[in-house]
Amino acid sequence: MTIPLHQRAVVADTHNDLLMAVSARPPQQWASFFREQWLPQLRDGGVDLQILPVFIDDQYLPEGALRQTLRMIECAHVLAEGNPDEVSLCLDAAAIDQALDAGKIALVLAMESMPGIDASVELIPTMHRLGVRVASIAHFGRTPLADGSGQDATGSRLTSHGVEALREMERLGMIFDVSHLGASGVAHVLELATRPVIATHSSARALRDHHRNLTDDQLRAVAANGGVVCVNFFAPFLAERTEDMTLDRLLDHIEHVASVAGIDHVGLGPDFIREVMDDLTPPCCEDVHARGVDPKAAIPGLEGPRGLPMVTEGLLARGLPEKDVMRIVGGNVHRLLGELL
Repeated sequence: MTIPLHQRAVVADTHNDLLMAVSARPPQQWASFFREQWLPQLRDGGVDLQILPVFIDDQYLPEGALRQTLRMIECAHVLAEGNPDEVSLCLDAAAIDQALDAGKIALVLAMESMPGIDASVELIPTMHRLGVRVASIAHFGRTPLADGSGQDATGSRLTSHGVEALREMERLGMIFDVSHLGASGVAHVLELATRPVIATHSSARALRDHHRNLTDDQLRAVAANGGVVCVNFFAPFLAERTEDMTLDRLLDHIEHVASVAGIDHVGLGPDFIREVMDDLTPPCCEDVHARGVDPKAAIPGLEGPRGLPMVTEGLLARGLPEKDVMRIVGGNVHRLLGELL
């Protein structure tokens, strides 16, 4: 049962790949499948603000990346248009607040790594016209814009096209996402950025030494930039041993980010891979196994959005003030989007 504080708070999830699952169905089923399969989970979890990433699976790379990107963006528009009383696809801060005031879930489109664009930076305004408001420029590997965190050994910064992409996103008012970006790339972005950034799904490297997590220096740098780090719930990024993949371990990461970056610079970026994969046809992410992590590993009870009240309850049980918990579960992200969109 959702606790009262969770009901009062603006709960923001900055990374749920549900578009992968919905768009895998025939287009005529997009709105109904979302309504039947995902909407009840989001409502049960108390989600008020949902960032929807467009992630392009390896099977579409490279030739089909742009086509699949457009298909997933269209899917987001269709599921919103088919459920107008429940959700709203929001293009700016005013639309987000209008949706929240009406009791709807505010949806914000994002792009993860942008493989459909690559070096064609002139297409970023096209994506903005289609509703994309948040974007990253790399995943695990190398792109024409930057190296992902899996390539940290290269020590590479953004390419010239990557710098151009950052500048174009700032001109358009899009929010730059540093999750998945290599360490040198994160430093490069923070050197150049004139607007706050977001890490939509990154945890604390001090607690789990994995390249997908952010170091304390990076946490402080994002905070100094005015940005927000949203903690990833994906169990293998929180702990190495299965027995340590618990709610308490997740809360440890949240509290660590808050203690290092500051209470105004932490949020939630669950990345519910287990729930998406259980829903997805055909199966996705075969390459994740090759990276040495189980894509279905999950914290018990946090396989999907329904478990989000557990996080609020756990933070309160640790003695955090209610106002701080409300910032963590969504207030900080709501504020950031209000400032930037």
